[in-house]
Amino acid sequence: MRPVPIMSDSIAELKKIIERSRRIVFFGGAGVSTASGIPDFRSEDGICSLDTGGASPEEILSAVYFTLHTAEFFDFYRRYMVHPEAEPNVIHRYLYRLEKEDRLRGIVTQNIDGLHRMAGNKRVYELHGSIHENYCVDCEKSYPLEKIMESGGVPRCDKCGGIVRPWVVLYGEMPDKYTGIGACREISGADCLIVAGTSLQVEPAASYIDYFTGRDLVVINKEPTPADERANLVIRGDAAEVFAQLT
Repeated sequence: MRPVPIMSDSIAELKKIIERSRRIVFFGGAGVSTASGIPDFRSEDGICSLDTGGASPEEILSAVYFTLHTAEFFDFYRRYMVHPEAEPNVIHRYLYRLEKEDRLRGIVTQNIDGLHRMAGNKRVYELHGSIHENYCVDCEKSYPLEKIMESGGVPRCDKCGGIVRPWVVLYGEMPDKYTGIGACREISGADCLIVAGTSLQVEPAASYIDYFTGRDLVVINKEPTPADERANLVIRGDAAEVFAQLT
């Protein structure tokens, strides 16, 4: 499918698709949250471009590094992965409106920032977890984000002294099976799938869109994605700029 620029005709077509759809699923990535001040991973100024002076950001955010260099992991995590000041942007607010109208059946997100839930959405499948959910690796006691941010060094459980880690999927770990099953179920039952702010390069999440068999597949992203050829509408641009024209 040939991409179309962010012009009135492409926005009008997107509006028409949304208006005729009754079972919309939104599949989003890091590009959804950049308008909230959260950096993405693979852009020129993204997290992966950081010069840490040692291990790469991808290595630091791995399960192996977490196990072997736990204090260094948390130092990086607090500094670059958590943005407590971030607030929902125009995309999050628009999706909340669609859910209130009972036309948005689910949000499948690769982001860990929790902004969709902060905006009010309930039907959210957080494939890579959330910074707001943390637990003791020994006794599984749950903790809020404040436990991670207010602890010095490695956060420890108040009950058993075990390490408290964020419920986020690190490199080398598999996403939660039941979250993935729910996401695939919603995608397979959708009549419209909107993919936005993601290059669809991270597996297995990227392959979830293969479950879509509905009428309208829309892709909104700055760069090409593997789904472009299947889509009946491709808008090459910033997701927040597109959604701002829908309100």
